[in-house]
Amino acid sequence: MNAIIKLVKDSLDVTTHGTRAYHFWMAFLTFVMLFGMYCYSIQVNEGLQVTGMSDGVSWGLYISNFTFLVGVAAAAVMLVLPTYVLHDMDFSQAVLIGEGLAVAALLMCLAFVIADMGGPARLWHMIPGLGILNFPSSMLAWDMIVLNGYLFINISIPLYILISRYQGKKPNPKIYLPGVILSVFWAVGIHMVTAFLYQGLPSRPFWNNALLGPRFLASAFAAGPALIILVLAVIRKWTKFPITEKTLKKISMIVTVAAQINLIMLFSELFKEFYAPTHHSESAVYLFFGLKGKSALVPWIWTAISMNIVATIILTYHKWRNNMKLLYLACGLLFTGIWVEKGFGLIVPGFIPGQYGQITE
Repeated sequence: MNAIIKLVKDSLDVTTHGTRAYHFWMAFLTFVMLFGMYCYSIQVNEGLQVTGMSDGVSWGLYISNFTFLVGVAAAAVMLVLPTYVLHDMDFSQAVLIGEGLAVAALLMCLAFVIADMGGPARLWHMIPGLGILNFPSSMLAWDMIVLNGYLFINISIPLYILISRYQGKKPNPKIYLPGVILSVFWAVGIHMVTAFLYQGLPSRPFWNNALLGPRFLASAFAAGPALIILVLAVIRKWTKFPITEKTLKKISMIVTVAAQINLIMLFSELFKEFYAPTHHSESAVYLFFGLKGKSALVPWIWTAISMNIVATIILTYHKWRNNMKLLYLACGLLFTGIWVEKGFGLIVPGFIPGQYGQITE
C-alpha cells in the first residue's frame, strides 16, 4: 500500500510539472471537461429532450459513441497478445499505452451509457441487491459485466507491472500472464456481447444480421490500432519516449488486414441488402440513398465509406504504408471513417423507419 501511495505522489508530481505548452494543453483539456459538465447539467435539469432524441429514435450519439469506443477498448488486445503471449518485444513499447487507451475508452463507454439512461441516479436499478440485474436473460446485464470486468483487467495488470518496475522488481509472469490470456478472450467477448445487444432485436432488421459480430471485431481491430499509431506518433514527436518505426510498421500490418476484412464484410452486407431487397431493406435504403425525401445521413455514410476505401488502398500498397506521413493520413481517415460508419451509420438507421413506417430524423 505504501508503494502505491508513493507511486501516486510521484506520478502527480510528474503530471503537474512541464513546459508552458504542456500547461496550456492541460488548461485546454480542463476547459473542455468543465464545458462538458455544464452541458450535461442542462440535460440533467431539462431531460433527454435537449439531445434531439425521441420515441422514434431513442438511441443517438451516446450509444453510437459507446458502440464505437467498445471497439477501441477491445483493440488493445492486438498489442497485448504479441507482447505478453508471443513475446514479440517490438510491441512492448506500445502495449502499456494501448492498455491505458483501453481504460480511457471503457470509462467513456460507461459514461455514455449512464448519460443515455438519463443520469447517474438511475444506475442503481442495475446494481444487484438494490435493483434487478436480470442476469442472465438480459443482454444489457451481460454487457455491464463484460465491460466492467475488462476495465478491471486493464487497470490491474498494468498497475501491477508499473508498481513492480517502480520498486525495481521484475514482474512475475505467473501473476500477470493468466490475466493477460484472459483479457485476450475477454476483449473479443466485450465486442461480441455488444453486437448481440443489437442482433437480438428481431424487430430491427437492420441489426438482425449474423455478420454484425464479426464485422464489429474487424472494424475494432482496424480503428483501435489506427488510433494507437496516431497516439504513438504524437508521443514519438513531442516526447523522449522511444518509439521506433519498426513498432509502428508492425502495428500498421494489423490495421491493414483488419481494414481489408472490414471492407469485404461491408460489401457483403451491401450485396445482401440491395441485390434482392425486401421491406426489411428500407433502413439500408434510407441510410445509403434516402427514403421518402429524407436523406440526412446519406452524405455522412458515403463520405465514411470513401475514407475507408482510400485508407485501405494506402495501407495495402506496401510502399505507401511504409511512408510515415501517408501511414498517419491513412490511420486518420480509417479511424474517422469507421467512427462515422459505426456510429451514425449503424445506430440511427436501425430505428428508421419506425414500426408504423414513420421516418424520424
